[in-house]
Amino acid sequence: MSEAEKRLEELGIALPEVPKPVANYVPWVKSGNQLYVSGQLPFKDGKLLHMGLTGEGVSADEAKSCARQCAINIIAVVHGAVGLSNVRRVVKLVGFVACPASFTGQPGVINGASDLMAEVFGEAGRHARSAVGVGSLPLNAPVEIEAIFEVA
Repeated sequence: MSEAEKRLEELGIALPEVPKPVANYVPWVKSGNQLYVSGQLPFKDGKLLHMGLTGEGVSADEAKSCARQCAINIIAVVHGAVGLSNVRRVVKLVGFVACPASFTGQPGVINGASDLMAEVFGEAGRHARSAVGVGSLPLNAPVEIEAIFEVA
């Protein structure tokens, strides 16, 4: 069992099955030692945790929990693609937050994912990041996150 898997167990997180793509793409692509993970929505048990705009129907705390679920789904993709023991570093997260133009708390929302990456992968989980506000996301999700990993 890898250190990341031990940390997931300590956190009480069981990885879900990799969500099926909802359009014409694949969940991940490995190129050299980089693993690119397609944008993940906050699905848990086949349903979105919340739906709607952050700051307008979805609270910032609810959106932050959605970002954490996106990160869990990302980790599940990585586990299925190459195994968590092969992760050398979380390189970058790109987080999208569906919100009205007046909402400026995107960094706090995406911290839900960033914090989990650091909890699971330790220092190797610290990463570069973007947190972007958008008008809408697929399936009316409040958050979507994509990731790049360095892998063995």
